[in-house]
Order: sequence, then structure tokens, then C-alpha cells
Amino acid sequence: MRKIFVLFAAAAALTTAACNTVSGVGRDASAVGDAVTTAAEDAKN
Repeated sequence: MRKIFVLFAAAAALTTAACNTVSGVGRDASAVGDAVTTAAEDAKN
């Protein structure tokens, strides 16, 4: 029973870490998009 609990806890930790990583990538991609948009607006003006 203890092995099952340990495996479940490890899987939950990995799942949480993966969600945070995907969220971080989304924020980074959004920041890059904002920077490109700002640069394009500056070049246009």
C-alpha cells in the first residue's frame, strides 16, 4: 500500500510540474508576441 501511495504522490508531483512548465511556455510565447507587435508598431510609425 505504501508503494502505491509513493507512486501516486510522485505522479501527482510530475503532473503539477508539467502544468507549470506548459503555463510558463504560454506566458513566454505571449511575451514574444507582444514584443513583436510593439516593434512592428514602432517601425510603422
